[in-house]
Amino acid sequence: MRSSRVEELITIGALARASGLTTSALRFYADCGLLTPTEVDAATGYRYYTRSQCERAVLIRRLRGIDLSLEAITEVLAADPDRAERLLDAHVAVLERRAKAAARVAAQVKRTLGAGHGTAVPAAELARAIAQVGAAAAVDDSAPVLTGILVEADSTALTLTATDRYRLSTRTVAPLRNGGAWTAVIGAATLASLRPWLDSIEEVVLAPRESGLALTSGDTEHDCAGIGEPFPEYRAVLDGLPTVRTRVLVARAALLDLLETATDESVVCAVDGAGLAVSGAVTATRLPAVITGAPMDLAFRSTVLRPAVASAIGPDLMFDLAAPDQPVVVRSATDGDLTTLVMPTFVPTTEDDR
Repeated sequence: MRSSRVEELITIGALARASGLTTSALRFYADCGLLTPTEVDAATGYRYYTRSQCERAVLIRRLRGIDLSLEAITEVLAADPDRAERLLDAHVAVLERRAKAAARVAAQVKRTLGAGHGTAVPAAELARAIAQVGAAAAVDDSAPVLTGILVEADSTALTLTATDRYRLSTRTVAPLRNGGAWTAVIGAATLASLRPWLDSIEEVVLAPRESGLALTSGDTEHDCAGIGEPFPEYRAVLDGLPTVRTRVLVARAALLDLLETATDESVVCAVDGAGLAVSGAVTATRLPAVITGAPMDLAFRSTVLRPAVASAIGPDLMFDLAAPDQPVVVRSATDGDLTTLVMPTFVPTTEDDR
């Protein structure tokens, strides 16, 4: 009989259940000397352990779970607490370096794979397009789709469009990689909230989802909920504009500087063979401009014309004029193009007064 002071022995199966290890793993650790049985029956070969060995078995399982080698586990379990802590910290530091390296590789692979599933564009260009187009989105959510930006991709461009039915802006961005044809309508406020992130990265991949749109860069992904209503047929609006009678090409910076000094609620633009005369600012000024077509006088609310000029891209602006009481198409372009409709305030001519 065993003395009552001798610790109770348990079978390998009982130790397996108590420690979370399999019996085959316990045999493996026994054979490599990491967790040897307290007693082995010579006749049957059954292995017996003490209950106190369960704690060591659990430690082995947990250390194997963080990819510690058997040699390193042996060293940790044999070390004093301070040395064991240093050994574990060093191992965790190695794991962190490997995780960061793996994340970099995964990001590169995801970008490569994403070329066939999404449209890649320069992030800074997308951020600017969101700001430029989003100004035309409605704030009142009585018609939710009008608070959104229509995002469209095809083989040549990523196009963003917004309208509140009184204004309309559409902007294209040249893609870095084409991801097929798709569309999504996303809230202008949702996209605007991503601008700080977009400004901090170089490239972003946009891909449609059932729920909306995903924007991905490296290991960061933003899922944007979509708006399920159909977006207005804005191309029909553009195609239905009256025939252009006059076209004006003017330097954007010069016109913007002039509009920034506007003191009146309205500014009057007189287009003739001598250029573009703007009144309503501190002083009436004539800007050099290339004019094609008939002379025309138009008036704009300064709060409407100024944002259209300020949000334009590139050094030059083109105005397509049909009549003093018809929408003016403001166009600009660099690597993409931006088109904005601006409604003038009709200014009667002397002949009209008569």
